[in-house]
Amino acid sequence: MEMQQIRYFLALAETLNFTRAAEQCNVSQPALTRAIQGLEAELGGPLVHRERNKTHLSELGRIMTPYFESIRAQTDAARATAQEFSAMDRARLTIGAMCTIGPTLVSEFIMSFQMSNENVELEVRDAGVKLLIDDLIEGRLEVALLGQPEGVDVRFHGLPLFDERFVLVVPPEHRLAKLNAVPVRELHGEPYVNRANCEYYDFVHEQFVNMGVRTRKVFSSERDDWVQGMIKAGMGIGYFPENSVTDPQLAVRPLVDPEFARTIMLVTVRGRPHSPAVGSFVRQAKSFRWPGAARSEPPRPALEGT
Repeated sequence: MEMQQIRYFLALAETLNFTRAAEQCNVSQPALTRAIQGLEAELGGPLVHRERNKTHLSELGRIMTPYFESIRAQTDAARATAQEFSAMDRARLTIGAMCTIGPTLVSEFIMSFQMSNENVELEVRDAGVKLLIDDLIEGRLEVALLGQPEGVDVRFHGLPLFDERFVLVVPPEHRLAKLNAVPVRELHGEPYVNRANCEYYDFVHEQFVNMGVRTRKVFSSERDDWVQGMIKAGMGIGYFPENSVTDPQLAVRPLVDPEFARTIMLVTVRGRPHSPAVGSFVRQAKSFRWPGAARSEPPRPALEGT
């Protein structure tokens, strides 16, 4: 069975006229007739019936038509994908990343992708999770790195990449820096420096309230470097994803009883066709050595960007 035979048959099924089908396929009528006859011989029965000047599909022809249409569609899609792949020297990929993900981690992954895909032009946009989701839906982004307590809804496909615990960040001289791990109850009454782009703030705050733990917000900023600067100056404590602390002079301690964590996922719009560049990006994300990707247990309901 050849694609040429399938195309000829579908043209005949559409026109129900050998002459017009041959014209549509740019072949002679005898050539089209021989192709149809060859297909019939292979399938073991007639596909069309010719009664004087009237042509109609046989029962076998009607049964086979949707299968042939599917084969043609898949072939056309494969050809288009191959053409796009061969033109990847002009490919451009726009991705989003939550601004609360550690910049070093994102840049290392982006560099690993770029080294394997030198002909793909990358644009990375960092923003809060709500804006990134809107951009995905509207097609302004093709893929995004996201993590939020409720996961992603049915509109999206999320590929889990790694789990990331939240840690307490304090000045080196702070009393809590003397502990190897800090129970949440030890935070009661402490001044708190807030990271404004915190997807997990409401969730964590509710957990604290349920435990009777209250902190005092004394400063808030969308910039993590400012928040870390205020913590180092002694203004208060802070909560960070473990890979997002960039100031080596700060003391970082695990936060326990309970522990909070988040799962970072690579998110795309479910059912939307994607370019070969997106496929390469997904494959690179699967093979990249993410921190925490091999943990044996899933994270507990998490705290992010607090």
